[in-house]
Amino acid sequence: MDPAVRADRIARLRLLRTPRIGPVTWRQLVLRYGNAARAIEALPALARAGGGAPPAVASIAAIEREVAAVERAGARYLFLGEPGYPPLLGEIGDAPPVLVARGRSGLLARPAVAIVGARNASAAACRFARQMAHDLAARGVPVVSGVARGIDTAAHQGALDGGTVGVVAGGIDIAYPPENAGLQEDIASRGLLLAEQPPGTEPRARHFPYRNRIIAGVAQATLVVEAAPKSGSLITARHAAEYGREVLAVPGSPLDPRAQGCNLLIREGATLVQSADDVIEMLRPVDPHGPADPGRGYAPPPPAGAGDAERRCVIGLLGPVPVPVDELVRQSGVAPAVVQTVLLELELAGRLDRHAGGRVALS
Repeated sequence: MDPAVRADRIARLRLLRTPRIGPVTWRQLVLRYGNAARAIEALPALARAGGGAPPAVASIAAIEREVAAVERAGARYLFLGEPGYPPLLGEIGDAPPVLVARGRSGLLARPAVAIVGARNASAAACRFARQMAHDLAARGVPVVSGVARGIDTAAHQGALDGGTVGVVAGGIDIAYPPENAGLQEDIASRGLLLAEQPPGTEPRARHFPYRNRIIAGVAQATLVVEAAPKSGSLITARHAAEYGREVLAVPGSPLDPRAQGCNLLIREGATLVQSADDVIEMLRPVDPHGPADPGRGYAPPPPAGAGDAERRCVIGLLGPVPVPVDELVRQSGVAPAVVQTVLLELELAGRLDRHAGGRVALS
């Protein structure tokens, strides 16, 4: 590997593994400063402007250990904007800057469909999901799911022969749930396994919503087979809707609580489907080139500095309740670039949290 490319990748990983820096902040920093190395150099000044101490940047030694762990797992990195990165996923605002992958990354060069649903799914729903996944994969449509119990397991099993993509919440070397260890290995050897977290990461509750956005982001359509009204499957469907993707649902009996989520989606405008033909009608070709990589070949504008008065104005509008960034811009009358600068400073100082839907709140 070219030394300059390797150095850039190490810097990208260091920036990403630094506390307080998530995908949105990572992208803003790389766009603002041109590359990850310059962004790392800018962190202390940004954090001081936000009124806090700078985060401890991940060391080169720590990243080298992570790289070695990825290699031991038989996996590789997929960097945003580089060949192999899922093209559609790169279009979303909070796309993972880096994924860890095992298997056939070329699967996601084709239109894919996510199939999700209840962990405690009925036998009939599992059978339907398995058959639907088999029919889609047999016709060249990869099936994406989250390797969970119930509908996820059925979908992966049905699509194994034709092509399936599993997205795990923890590290790529961690099997969860434990009883799906064999299935997870089959997905990695015959399909594609993806993880956002570094190897060795045990899945925690906070990781699953992040996993759900990847499932929705890599697929052109998300099909919910069976789900309760407040389930993670509906979170995945709502991510898909936010990304401008098709949301599909299988109707169920109003007497079955596990069908209430799907019936609710249909009432809200999701497409009712009953066969693979219904799903395939919704798909379109994928751009094989994917989105441009932030920070490569991009000449960023000069960083928008924030004056004391502007900073006080924006901070005065923030509180513990999440508020959309657009609303901060409207109420403050401050230029959007300056508002984003203030938010970036506060986040790096440990004083701001980002929430779903482009909302922010004071920590």
